[in-house]
Amino acid sequence: MDLSNRTVLIVGGTSGIGRELARRFAAAGSTVAVGGRSPEALSELAGEGFGTFSIDVTDGASVASVRDAVLARYPELDTVVTMSGVMLLEDLRDPEHFGAAQATIDTNLLGTIRVIDAFTPHLVRRGAGTFITVTSGIAFLPFPPMPSYAASKAAVHAYTEALRAQLDGTGVGVVELVPPAVATAGQEKVNPHALPLDDFATEVMHLLSANPTPHEILVKGVLMHRWAERDGTYDDLVAQRSKALAMLPGREG
Repeated sequence: MDLSNRTVLIVGGTSGIGRELARRFAAAGSTVAVGGRSPEALSELAGEGFGTFSIDVTDGASVASVRDAVLARYPELDTVVTMSGVMLLEDLRDPEHFGAAQATIDTNLLGTIRVIDAFTPHLVRRGAGTFITVTSGIAFLPFPPMPSYAASKAAVHAYTEALRAQLDGTGVGVVELVPPAVATAGQEKVNPHALPLDDFATEVMHLLSANPTPHEILVKGVLMHRWAERDGTYDDLVAQRSKALAMLPGREG
């Protein structure tokens, strides 16, 4: 992927990984717009020169409205990154967890589908472009305190595979970014092994610029998650990660 002359929309790019990738694409020479929900963050990004759009991926009308506004301002749009997501703890012994499950699926999975649906006709008409979905190492190696997060990201992985197959021959590529724990959004406080954001973004941009661009963007720090089943380490790693259930209220280690 030539990163120097793209027109990129990053939905969910107001903080963390998305915000850093927006800056990296811009530094490489691309035109970048960012969509998100935080007015303060959008204002800051506008001050940095990014196009900004307020969007709620759980609301189909909001997504459609932003699509129209983005394409009016950036008719040459060729790259859509969809990475809106929430990470919520859930105790499956407590039926009250269902609200968290519903919010997680609506944002992480259905939000991704809404954004892809909104921009697919435009990219197919262009005959060229790229979707970048964002999953997680947790899609391949579950983190038991966040069951619906893991399920949503596994579902986005499967959806991405199907999207790539269905768009084959249209000129529209589909790339899946699979982050490990990255030191942003509080991850650094609970996970001492979280990858520094700067190191992660540097590796991601290097992989994206490869020719051909890999279907999955796998930094070194996520390989143990991605290939745990193949490598025979899955059961032991899930058992280790299950110790984190002590994080849940009322649970002991």
